[in-house]
Amino acid sequence: MKKLLLLFPAIVLCTTLSLISCNTSKNANTNLPIDIADRPADEDSQKYEQAQLDKLKASIESEVSGEKCTDAGEWTFAPMGAKSCGGPQQYIAYPKKIEATFLPRVNDYTDKIKAFNQKYNIMSDCVMITPPTSLKCINGKIKLITPDTN
Repeated sequence: MKKLLLLFPAIVLCTTLSLISCNTSKNANTNLPIDIADRPADEDSQKYEQAQLDKLKASIESEVSGEKCTDAGEWTFAPMGAKSCGGPQQYIAYPKKIEATFLPRVNDYTDKIKAFNQKYNIMSDCVMITPPTSLKCINGKIKLITPDTN
């Protein structure tokens, strides 16, 4: 009889713990990411900063892509971005009439790329991007002309 009295509280305790543990799994937050790579990007993450830089670059490029080219003499170019081992990522052509507002945006982007490269120790190819030798209007679009390397 004494064994039965000791067994009864143990059974009640096990049943209670089982019910409680089943209940907590029903209320678990299912919005949590499964993998650390799937976690939402915060403002301090490399992914977030890269996305912001990509948006800025797209904005700069779209500003000039809408410009119609009729005279290449009204256009010029500037280096844009920065490779981690030095030199620009690319050259961008723009109309001289928007130079006062356009160049500060390009320089801001370049400075942000340099800071990003340094902050995250970004490695890149060290291929030198050859500056254009001239500009041409082709079908209403500006084209950067570089020396033929062949």
